[in-house]
Amino acid sequence: MKTTNKLTTILIADDDEEDCMLIQEALEASKLANDLSFVSDGEELMDYLYRRGQYAEPSTSPRPGLILLDLNMPKKNGREALQEIKVDPNLRRIPVVVLTTSKAEIDIYQSYNLGANSFITKPVTFEGLVEVMKTLGKYWFAVVELPPQA
Repeated sequence: MKTTNKLTTILIADDDEEDCMLIQEALEASKLANDLSFVSDGEELMDYLYRRGQYAEPSTSPRPGLILLDLNMPKKNGREALQEIKVDPNLRRIPVVVLTTSKAEIDIYQSYNLGANSFITKPVTFEGLVEVMKTLGKYWFAVVELPPQA
């Protein structure tokens, strides 16, 4: 098994501040030392990825090695952002894990059809979220081979 890449940035796209705080705490509790960045809607996510506006400086908006994407966000929802990411040859290799409250089959099918790498329903307890983050971290940063950061 390879060693964890501590320099890989996880970009969390979620408009719920409490969920973002819980995800951050769960990642810390699961001992993932990755850098975290946060955006609160799909337009901001795309600005970050394309380095527009406040995200123009690469040192403050490093290319993510993994995106945790909520489906239900304002301005541009997660589905629209996912579609835009996966059709862009410069972005499509970034793994996108849909992390949402939805359990709807249509959301699961649509997410995978749009190119999501995984679909996870947010656990209802903090302990459950910590377990998900441990598994996610082990899988994405210790088991699989990710493409080199550009």
